[in-house]
Amino acid sequence: MPLVSNADLAELLAGHAKKESGVRQKALKRAARSAFLWTEEAREIVGSGRGLTELHGVGAFIEQLLLKVLENPPSRRPTRDPLRRDFLTLAEARAILSRDSGWAKRVHGDLHMHSSWSDGSGSVAEMAEAGKELGHEYIAISDHSQGLKIAGGIDEAQVAQQAREIKDLNQKREGDMPVVLHSIELNVNPRGEGDMQKNCLTSLDFVIGSFHSALRSKEDQTERYLAALRNPCLHILGHPRGRVYNYRLGLSADWARVFAESARLDKAVEIDCYPDRQDLNVDLLKLARAAGTKVSLGTDAHHPWQLEFIEFGLAAALKAKIPADRIVNFMPLPEFKKWIAGVQRD
Repeated sequence: MPLVSNADLAELLAGHAKKESGVRQKALKRAARSAFLWTEEAREIVGSGRGLTELHGVGAFIEQLLLKVLENPPSRRPTRDPLRRDFLTLAEARAILSRDSGWAKRVHGDLHMHSSWSDGSGSVAEMAEAGKELGHEYIAISDHSQGLKIAGGIDEAQVAQQAREIKDLNQKREGDMPVVLHSIELNVNPRGEGDMQKNCLTSLDFVIGSFHSALRSKEDQTERYLAALRNPCLHILGHPRGRVYNYRLGLSADWARVFAESARLDKAVEIDCYPDRQDLNVDLLKLARAAGTKVSLGTDAHHPWQLEFIEFGLAAALKAKIPADRIVNFMPLPEFKKWIAGVQRD
């Protein structure tokens, strides 16, 4: 009989939510999502004699559901719905990372986060302070570009203003504060085109390109990915599949071709470490490893505390056996800048 994991409980809660409505359905969905951020396995909490209501999203009603499962485990693991498949929980990620105590220490920075310039809640300085707490050598502010108005996308004039703020912050940097790199999450259309002028993009330290529209297409999207990678302004392909936990499956493609093209151009594909995204997932990372593709880790943090999500990406990369020398965040800043400068541009 398998041990019941937090991921199993999340699946069971999500399944129960389909049978309920109103307040109960919302509570079940919230608890299913929260299960990915529980720092301990629920079974271990019960085993220690503590109550499950100490877990975020768990009240008396949900506690009783969970206890029934934990006290009488099913003979087999619940079948995961494709919308919820292959997501690591925080407890699982930490267990994976515990197998290699030096892996997380290789990280020099976080390359994807949002500030209050777009849809984040923290200032640039606050995000830098959060990076300092984690021991980062550098962080990258990568707010949304102008085409994504729903997420507060910034235009060229605002990019220039933000550049001055970042330059000033770096000039005043003291002690072990991280260097703030200036990036952007470029909104890329299905033709691989961005929504910002080239001279604006080339003024940045680097560019992440991401799809934010037409993400439910069931047709093969290989050409769309190849076009994005061939955009000369793009260095990192952000949250490539576009999946979101329990909401959107994401796009499909001939991933071997996509990763091979990324490797040919020496560009990186991202592991978006946000718990609801975890994109790329472990299975696709194994294909990226086989293609020799570089990988980037970005928390996609929208609040300073969310820089802690880097653990999800680190665990996925370790589980997929991505070589350390292919993870661009493992590069010290001078080496990272050298890689950016040398990225092939068709």
